[in-house]
Amino acid sequence: MTTKKKSPEKLRSYRWLGKNDLRSFGHRSRLQQLGYDRADWVGKPVIGIVNTWSDINACHGHLRARAEDVKRGVYQAGGFPIELPAMSLAEPIVKPSTMMYRNFLAMECEELLRSHPIDGAVLMGGCDKTTPGLIMGAISMGLPAIYVPAGPMLRGNWRGNPLGSGSDAWKYWDEKRAGRIGDAEWNEIEGGIARSYGTCMVMGTAATMMAITEALGLALPGASSIPAPDANHPRMCAAAGRRVVEMVWEDLTPDRVLTPAAFDNAIRVHMALGGSTNAIIHVIAMARRAGIALDMQRFDDISRQVPVIANITPSGKYLMEDFYFAGGLRALMSRMKDMLDLSCLTVTGGTLGEAIANGKVHIPDVIHGLDAPLYPEGATAVLTGNLAPRGCVMKPAAAEKRFLAHRGRAIAFENYDHMSREVERDDLDVTPDRILVLKNGGPKGGPGMPEWGLVKTGDEIEIDVASRKIHLHVGDDEMARRRAAWQPPPPRFLRGYGAMYAEHIGQADEGCDFDFLAGRQPTAEPEIH
Repeated sequence: MTTKKKSPEKLRSYRWLGKNDLRSFGHRSRLQQLGYDRADWVGKPVIGIVNTWSDINACHGHLRARAEDVKRGVYQAGGFPIELPAMSLAEPIVKPSTMMYRNFLAMECEELLRSHPIDGAVLMGGCDKTTPGLIMGAISMGLPAIYVPAGPMLRGNWRGNPLGSGSDAWKYWDEKRAGRIGDAEWNEIEGGIARSYGTCMVMGTAATMMAITEALGLALPGASSIPAPDANHPRMCAAAGRRVVEMVWEDLTPDRVLTPAAFDNAIRVHMALGGSTNAIIHVIAMARRAGIALDMQRFDDISRQVPVIANITPSGKYLMEDFYFAGGLRALMSRMKDMLDLSCLTVTGGTLGEAIANGKVHIPDVIHGLDAPLYPEGATAVLTGNLAPRGCVMKPAAAEKRFLAHRGRAIAFENYDHMSREVERDDLDVTPDRILVLKNGGPKGGPGMPEWGLVKTGDEIEIDVASRKIHLHVGDDEMARRRAAWQPPPPRFLRGYGAMYAEHIGQADEGCDFDFLAGRQPTAEPEIH
């Protein structure tokens, strides 16, 4: 039983529900209107369950039911659960880009918790941008919070062959375009590549961010590796519900967990996993919300120290279900424990070392040892040069070796539409050595990642991963002339959220957060009249 560090009168929700005045009378009467009774909330922490379920987000298709498991745990621990729906951000469906709406979700999460009588939060997400969005909002709000990852879907299957979502879709689409498979085979793949609810089962952004959040200490040990349909998943949800009630009494807030050492741990785990390049943007945004001045150089410094040891697509050959059976994230962290700060606090109230103490590798070919890595350095490399003076990110672990030191002529596309038209042309002057450049696709240009707006078709670009260099072989005078002649594209949005987004969004190396959301300036509690 957790020792209470605060009395019920000190709970934040007491301002709404505990006072003997007319306004609290109104709040309590409306709860009773819903069928609740005083016994449901008196003296109990109110737990806000921020749920990103929706009918159109298959990654979160089970979270409506899982919220009931969380509630079960909250009730068991003596809390009062309130479910609060939030924007779902279905990665394959939302247009023009879920990245455009990550900060929207962060604001929604923060304000849902602030404007309601909430003492602690359970954050339910997993699809790519939902994890950072929820975490960013919870950090800024500052209440005790625990993250419940949606978990990966089951591995896909086509005629006995495993399918990885995303990766194999591109592979077989090219097979279809080349005439090697027909419509019948393509339709079979379409029906077999996503066999259950849950996030993509490759080491893409969803799996990476779920693992990073656990490595930070914001989820229960082992939570991020559990497949969404597995019976261990609802049990984990209930355990999270029980634990968050204890966290409220302990006043275990995110700022006690999210230290510079915790972020270093998360980056090291990201590198060992062969994680997504997108994670760099999100982790920087999360760190800066926590008041930690993280930049891309820190990722590159750690990348040189940590090898890739997770044999998971796209850097390896297995899928997330295999990773779970191999021991999951705790097993991977146990392999690299000498590289981690095991004293970091987690939402369990104990240390990271205690959280991974029982981690064991059951399938060594899925989780390698440090002495036999898949790739000798980490998942990502940060390159700089005249084309990217503030840095750009590459994933060497998933690239052919010949591209680690490469020079080739550019084919430049002005925007997404231009690219989609041109790549379908049979007469496009393209070879395996050409470098495709998408312009006007940055945080403002996309909207949703940095523009290489000065590149022209025929320019030569050189990449050297070992020296961390990227160089556009165009003279300084010509670059200056192009820069002076460059004109920004007309704004896409003249009103609404899109216009606000374009005015306030930061660049990728800054985490793509809104300027007015950055920092740790306190926000006053709402007045109750």
